[in-house]
Amino acid sequence: MVKKFTYYMPTSVFFGEEVLERYGDAIKQLGQRALVVTGRTSAVTSGAMNDFETVAKKLGLTWVVYNKVSANPTLDTVAEAVDIARKEKVDFVVGIGGGSPLDTAKAIALLTPNKAEAHELYLADLPEAPLPIATIPTTSGTGSEVTQYAVFTLPEKKIKKGFGDKRCFPQISWVDPRYTYTLPYDITVDTALDALTHSIEGYLNKNSTPVSDELALAGIFYFAKQKDNLLAGNFEPETRSELMYASTLGGMVIAQTRTTVLHSLGYPLTYSHDIPHGRANGLLLAAYLEFIKEEEPLRVNKILNTIGMNSLDELKLFINKLLPSTGEFSKEELERMAALTFSTAGSLAWTPRQASQSDLLEIYRKSL
Repeated sequence: MVKKFTYYMPTSVFFGEEVLERYGDAIKQLGQRALVVTGRTSAVTSGAMNDFETVAKKLGLTWVVYNKVSANPTLDTVAEAVDIARKEKVDFVVGIGGGSPLDTAKAIALLTPNKAEAHELYLADLPEAPLPIATIPTTSGTGSEVTQYAVFTLPEKKIKKGFGDKRCFPQISWVDPRYTYTLPYDITVDTALDALTHSIEGYLNKNSTPVSDELALAGIFYFAKQKDNLLAGNFEPETRSELMYASTLGGMVIAQTRTTVLHSLGYPLTYSHDIPHGRANGLLLAAYLEFIKEEEPLRVNKILNTIGMNSLDELKLFINKLLPSTGEFSKEELERMAALTFSTAGSLAWTPRQASQSDLLEIYRKSL
């Protein structure tokens, strides 16, 4: 018997090469004046910005660009962009780039019509509907183009924290693998591991559903098809396309389930040690699965089989080949990160095995 579930994903997704050229007319339903939210270079070097501008000009739209989003954005960045959105009287928001610009675009869209300031994002009453959102991803990792979630760095708490609001699902997403062709090797690997962990964490999640399980296993499968090419740095168009597909599938999964404590464990590595988000997840993955396997042996084995591996040791060897060494972490630092994660991670509630602070410390110890 199929268990009860709900499924909600209101984003119109156009996937494939030249989808913005072919289906860009859909943007005219969102508004007339856009705030385009990007990082400093990726939107331009990928070609996505040029394609957007071509479509916008054809449709008679106007836009203003905010291109100051850095990796791991803070709410200060959001605040600056919200001020521009309000002054320029934009009526929709377009995020172009990796997860950081896409996440920032969602927060801007939500805050602009509301009276709250950016630093009140996690606490304020936000009754007004957000501005319409469109997304154009240029990395194959976060899946933010199809989720209602965003993650921001909170320096005062020395941590990254997720934010979610179902009204922040993008209305439209154009997912073109060509925009990842210019990504360097390390970013390609890091983002691919991020996508993989989205599908894995969704599959091993208390919130999983029959639909999310199917999406998750498909995401894992398409990563697995390209794992040898990731090791070899062989990024032909087919590889780029399938990694992008795995990323979007992973986003569809976590839109239903959220992530688990694996992501939460990775946040201190990113905040305190500048380890990119996907890489942090990858470093912790084998030890995390070892911990979860005691509660969910069949599901962990299904994941390994789908990846094409026979054991967690084989997975760990693959990760070690794929990622550079992180150096040494002191016992005190591992303990600090475990304590911080245990005290702040809401994801513990939907992780399938109950974890103590000492369990989290053991995952860090085995991984680092």
